[in-house]
Amino acid sequence: VGGEVAAASALAPKVGPLGLSPKVVGESIKNATLDWKGLKVTVKLIIQNRQAQVELVPSSSSLVMKALKEPVRDRKNGPKNIVHDGNISLDELIEIARTMRPRSCARTLAGTCKEILGTCQSIGCTVDDKHPQDLQAEIDSGD
Repeated sequence: VGGEVAAASALAPKVGPLGLSPKVVGESIKNATLDWKGLKVTVKLIIQNRQAQVELVPSSSSLVMKALKEPVRDRKNGPKNIVHDGNISLDELIEIARTMRPRSCARTLAGTCKEILGTCQSIGCTVDDKHPQDLQAEIDSGD
């Protein structure tokens, strides 16, 4: 979870054999993910000369959640099963699709946009005050 120190016991089996301290790696992950506070984000560790370098690999769902600009909630004792019924603009959706393009399975940017629209539907948000399925139909018809 972004902006939080991961448990050293979870990191130890992964970075221990490489001769790195799990506590130091956890701190560097925390510092790299501060602006993703409260959102789950995947982190890629690049280790060179026993130095860990942190690289963020955000998923489409975490990019959509960040675009919704919802207030940070406490994961431990905050509300559970929260509904993300916000609205994002089409420009933000295209920006997310451009970010996800290298990791997308689609051949075109329109296909990547449809993948992100599917993520929007599963999260429960709208795009330009329209249901994501309606926008997917518009992309299919070429509007």
